[in-house]
Amino acid sequence: MKNTKDTNLIVGIDEKISLRYAFFLGLQHVFAMDLYIVPIILAGILSLDAQNTAYFIQMSFIAAGIATLIQTGLCMRLPIMQGPSYIPIGALAAIGSKLGLQAMVGSLIPGSLFLMILGYPLRFLSKIISKFIPHIVGGTVIVIVGISLMPVAMTNIFTAPGNLKINCILALISSALLVSCMMIGRKSNKFGKAVRLTSVMISLIGGTIAASLLGVVDFTPVTKAAWFSFPKLLPFGKPVFDLKAILTMLFIYAVILVETSGTWFAVSAVTGSELTDEGLNRGAVGEGIGCFVGALFGGTPMTGYSTNAGIIAVTGVGSRMAIIAGGIILVALGMLPKLMNVIACIPSAVVSGVFAVVCVIIAMNGFKSIQHEEFDERNMLLIGLPILLALGTTVLPKDILNSLPSLANYIFSSGITVGVLAAVILNILLPKAPVEVSKSQEYEEAV
Repeated sequence: MKNTKDTNLIVGIDEKISLRYAFFLGLQHVFAMDLYIVPIILAGILSLDAQNTAYFIQMSFIAAGIATLIQTGLCMRLPIMQGPSYIPIGALAAIGSKLGLQAMVGSLIPGSLFLMILGYPLRFLSKIISKFIPHIVGGTVIVIVGISLMPVAMTNIFTAPGNLKINCILALISSALLVSCMMIGRKSNKFGKAVRLTSVMISLIGGTIAASLLGVVDFTPVTKAAWFSFPKLLPFGKPVFDLKAILTMLFIYAVILVETSGTWFAVSAVTGSELTDEGLNRGAVGEGIGCFVGALFGGTPMTGYSTNAGIIAVTGVGSRMAIIAGGIILVALGMLPKLMNVIACIPSAVVSGVFAVVCVIIAMNGFKSIQHEEFDERNMLLIGLPILLALGTTVLPKDILNSLPSLANYIFSSGITVGVLAAVILNILLPKAPVEVSKSQEYEEAV
């Protein structure tokens, strides 16, 4: 990965930071991820009892931590936090309900191996991205990631458990704290730097204190949770391999790869790091290994979390040390259920208030990356239509979504996936001006 100068970072991806800063920054990334939501949703659909639900959440934390360490430390070597993907929830719920949890786990393993092979030895992913995702499409993908997540953040505020007015107040407090910290962080003195580095944590803690004063924080799960719980591989038993389930998950993995590529572009933009062919292929390997680890621990497929790209932009710290610290914290939390439940007690409205501001940061970084593109009719359509389709997907009524065939349902369940696919397809279909075609050919010949 090659650092570029067009970035607002105060610490680059390969720069070292103190262990203290790494811990606090890593903790902020963990706080912002809402890792427990996917396993809770899936456990509810599968009708797991309280003990298995808690264990499911624990395994998701451990798998996410290991996947983060593998992707950031060994494979792609970009500051990317890994966590459970929302995309396969419907498919996994259907497989688990009809065929059992062992078949659900068995459906995850072949697809994860397929992702690894895409990276090495085939080295195929970089060829696909180089051919079908030029700079303008990559920038559009970043914009789509940010804008598609905005309705999710706002919906989470309005639908969070509890009183709607209180939830809106809590979201306003946490988002206002984050914006204030960002403004204070613009100062170059030590205080400004310290506030910027801890801005997300300040916002989440401040929002949680406000929620506590309003009497809407329940710490009962913390008091009931055990201090230590050791994980085990294949907690639901020996995997069962069903061909239809495997083929379904192979398609889901392809969609997840589209989703996570958006995260890669977002992280690349905010850190000023070039996505090389080798890096992309190593990223596919890391994604596959992470998903394989998720399967072994009885969890869900892992994906890069685009939220953390926004956290990097807010704090100005892109150091991989912070993300590696976050991965270690996730593993530790998975083995310490009591501490894990402390994070789970942060009100959803507080997290969503911070999340909403982070979405804005991601989208603006996308616009920043394409600001030098020529905005002719073709490029305006190429940028605008995918954004429209991505937003349209996020507000698609659930009854229409549920009436679609399974494969279409999986695709249209993610605005990011629809937007990315639309950008790639439009880039192929929309005719280029003769001058633009000539420049594109010259670029390809130079490469």
